[in-house]
Amino acid sequence: MAALASSMLLSAKEEAGQAAFKPDKSHRGLVDMSQVFVPKGQWLTGLSASFSTHENDMYNIVVINDVDSEGYTLRFSPMLGYAVKNNMVVGIKFGYARNLLRLDNGGFSLGGDSGIALSVDTYYSLKHTYEGSMFWRQYIPFGNNRRFALFSEAQLIFGGSQAKYMAHVPVKGTYETSFSTTLNFTPGIAAFITNDVALELNVGVMGVTFQTVRQIHNQVETGKRNESLMNFKVNLLSIGLGLAIYL
Repeated sequence: MAALASSMLLSAKEEAGQAAFKPDKSHRGLVDMSQVFVPKGQWLTGLSASFSTHENDMYNIVVINDVDSEGYTLRFSPMLGYAVKNNMVVGIKFGYARNLLRLDNGGFSLGGDSGIALSVDTYYSLKHTYEGSMFWRQYIPFGNNRRFALFSEAQLIFGGSQAKYMAHVPVKGTYETSFSTTLNFTPGIAAFITNDVALELNVGVMGVTFQTVRQIHNQVETGKRNESLMNFKVNLLSIGLGLAIYL
């Protein structure tokens, strides 16, 4: 009887121990609120912007010859968020981009006996892109550090664009409009450089996009294209660097 009682007591202790160490998602640190990086009730505002320009004067590279072109890309995106819980922010973003390319001359040639050669002259394109999005962000502090934190962000983006393309002499032109819906997931890192200002770096790793494009060519012919894209890899073209102010 004593042995049976001892065995039952040991079994009860093992069950209690298993219950005490039952794994749950908080052990991964994803919802651990022991360290507050962004307190509930705090406002977040910020802006990311970029500008790039290029100019080629009879430039040659491998099989591309005599490129004479110029252009630029301008992008900026303000945002506003609010911490609904400790380390959890929801908010909105807006974005605008302008892309210009003017190509006066350029050629492509494989050389040798292939006889494959293409040339382009008098090509012009101008595109405006507008976006509005809602986002949800969860911060994951580095232990007890209140200066650095990882974050995971989900974005629901609605966007549109207007573009015009012209080429050849006499001029042939195409006017294009598009509308897109995108669901993105982007991890990132935030680093405070002062008590209220932080630098943020994020990169797109997964997303789903649906887009509709409509065209009018020479104000006569019309065309339409529907497309969908699922991306499950790191997109180096979507790396963003911004400045955020925590109020």
